[in-house]
Amino acid sequence: MPLLEVRNVSKRFGGVNANIEISFDVAEGEILGLLGPNGAGKTSLFNSISGEVTPDTGEILLDGARISGLGPVSCAGLGVARTFQVVRSFDTMTVRENVMVGAFSRTASPRAAMQAADETMTFCGLSARADRPAWSLSPPEKRRLEVARALATKPRVLLLDEMLTGLTPTEAAEGVQLVRDVQARGVTIIMVEHVMEVVLPLVTRAVVLNLGRVLTIGSPAEIVRNPEVIRAYLGDRYAPA
Repeated sequence: MPLLEVRNVSKRFGGVNANIEISFDVAEGEILGLLGPNGAGKTSLFNSISGEVTPDTGEILLDGARISGLGPVSCAGLGVARTFQVVRSFDTMTVRENVMVGAFSRTASPRAAMQAADETMTFCGLSARADRPAWSLSPPEKRRLEVARALATKPRVLLLDEMLTGLTPTEAAEGVQLVRDVQARGVTIIMVEHVMEVVLPLVTRAVVLNLGRVLTIGSPAEIVRNPEVIRAYLGDRYAPA
């Protein structure tokens, strides 16, 4: 049985169909890429998986149990954590306190939360910044902070929304290594990214969305050769005949 199942999920906002009958499975321990041009529906789908919105139709299952419609607190408690395309940190709080917010979803003890936060900051390379306010971090450090806060909830599924976007090649390489390290801990990962050359070497499979629908699902090698994917990203004139 797959760890996560998305079954015929549709979501409409006013007159806009953000997601239309989307279906795919994610195996435990897999890194799955969620790709597509701007407006394809990637973040809308993340919002449904993480419980921030409820699909209009369809359902999302974690370990065979329905989680769609439960809300973000319940989904986080069941093991679904996420980062955001626009970094969301508590800027006046320290880095340690930010990570403790995630840890408090698993414990009511401040001592235990602090210990979990310190361990997670070490894992994410943020220990040297522990006592600094979040606002003082560099952009790549802020993205690591979001990952650390999500990991402190001890997720089974981690949703990464454009974690590597806007980074320098060196920063992106460090981010890729962090993703691999998270997977090595047994966490299942779904990544939204625009930069295909960065994300495709990481993933086992990719789901490509376009205009709210699944365009194709396949291995990285299949994705880069697919004429419909090339059209969606680059336009008709770049697609092979």
